[in-house]
Amino acid sequence: MKSARRFALALVTAPSVTVARRLARALLRERLIACANLVPGLESHYWWQGRMERGSEVLLILKTTRARLVALEKRVLELHPYETPEFLVLSILSGNEPYLRWLTESTSSPRSKTARRSPLTAK
Repeated sequence: MKSARRFALALVTAPSVTVARRLARALLRERLIACANLVPGLESHYWWQGRMERGSEVLLILKTTRARLVALEKRVLELHPYETPEFLVLSILSGNEPYLRWLTESTSSPRSKTARRSPLTAK
């Protein structure tokens, strides 16, 4: 494993799969993230405006570089329908070197023709 301190995961919740997909596509097109995992079926319980609330949400797990975090947060806040969207960042300590290389290449612009295929692509 290789040190991965220059990478991060951002957690964002969305009100529906449709909204989560729209966010993921926009962030991918703008190369602010290399990958978005959408986890539907999340039930959230929280305080909002002095009341205890409950709702169904979709969790987005966004993989990016630390260099892209400021722009990523700004764009999420611009695109998100919530008044106060979740945007939490988790540090990555280490990871598989080929995956980390792919993550770097996927968030670079413009993408070169020699960029590696996604690690999710079959060999």
